[in-house]
Parts: sequence; C-alpha cells; structure tokens
Amino acid sequence: MQSESTIPLFPLGLVLMPRMPLPLHIFEERYKLMIGECLAEDKEFGIAYYNGTDIQTAGCTAQILKVIKRYDDGRLDILAHGQRRFLIREIYDNKAYLEARITYFEDDGQPEERGCRDLAEKGIALIKQFTSILKSQEEFDFSDVLDFQSISFLIAGCEGFSHEEKQRFLEMTSTVERLQKSVESLGNIIERMKITAEIHKIIGGNGNLKRGSGSN
Repeated sequence: MQSESTIPLFPLGLVLMPRMPLPLHIFEERYKLMIGECLAEDKEFGIAYYNGTDIQTAGCTAQILKVIKRYDDGRLDILAHGQRRFLIREIYDNKAYLEARITYFEDDGQPEERGCRDLAEKGIALIKQFTSILKSQEEFDFSDVLDFQSISFLIAGCEGFSHEEKQRFLEMTSTVERLQKSVESLGNIIERMKITAEIHKIIGGNGNLKRGSGSN
C-alpha cells in the first residue's frame, strides 16, 4: 500500500532526483518560514518542477543536510539532498507556503543485474566524459557502492538534460528503462558536443574551413 503524507511544497524551476545534492538560497519570507520549520522539526520538504505555467505532479522530497550561511536579514544558504519520489494528490494553501498531500512511489521490482550492469558502467563513463568536455563544476561521488537505481538517478540528473527530460526520467518506474533512455540520450548529447567543438576549432582555430572553400 502506498504511504501518504502531507509535506511543505517548494515549486522550483528544476527537477530534483533522489540522492542528488541541491544548494539553495532562501530569500522569500514564506520559504524562510518553511525552511525554519523543517530545520526545527527535522522534516523533509517537497520539490516539484514548476515550468512557469504548471506544477508537475511528480516530485522528490529534500532533506536539509546543513545550513551553509545565515544572513542578518534572515536569508539562508542551505544544502539539501534528494530523498523520496512522490505524486501530488492535492495542494493546500492554508499557510504562508504551499503544502501537498502526497503518496510516495518507487520503481517496480528489483532490476536484473544482467540488464543493468553494462548500462550503469557505460553511464558512469559518459558522466565523467561529459563533465570533462564541459569542464563542469558539477561533482559526482563514485566512491560509494551505488545500486543500479541510484546510478540511474545519477545519470538522469546530469545537467546536460533539459528539465522536461529530467522530469520524464523522474517519473519512470523502471530502473532499466531509466538507464537505457538516459544513457542513450547522454551519449547523443556528448556526440553533438564533440561535433560542435570540432566545428568551433576549425572556424576559430586555424581557418582551414575558410581556405578549404576557396579555389586552388
């Protein structure tokens, strides 16, 4: 049976995945209140992707790991961590901030090792390649022994994906499908990045493209 709960809701223009870090700067009064209550009661709050028009019904809870900085005016810099996925059943606006009645959901069954191991290893290699090409500040900790589901969320949360793509990955309830789709998509992104970099190198580097288009 699905467990149900009522949690504070923080609609944001991003998609949070389980196990992923989330630094936040809290400056609105309603969210100062919300985060203050979450800290005092050691409880999670829900992150749901807001695309400018709609709040998506599937989201992920966040647990506050630490307060990085407190400002004199009450603003906060915090580091949170993705926890559990949920589906919004109803939204309440009785408080200064939104709350949602939610049910938690998980992937269906246990993923088969045979179908996931190669995909997981390929996905981790692609993540490392992506961050190397982009010279990204995004950091991933591969020191832990991660299960396939956690690896699938690690890949799906890559900054190379759009918010809409990440939302689709978040909503999937099959670990192997999430691995397949995210690994394939990330591979395509990297190939496009390589081609773009090569074109920029030719045009801006030595002018070969310009000379090649002229007569002998």
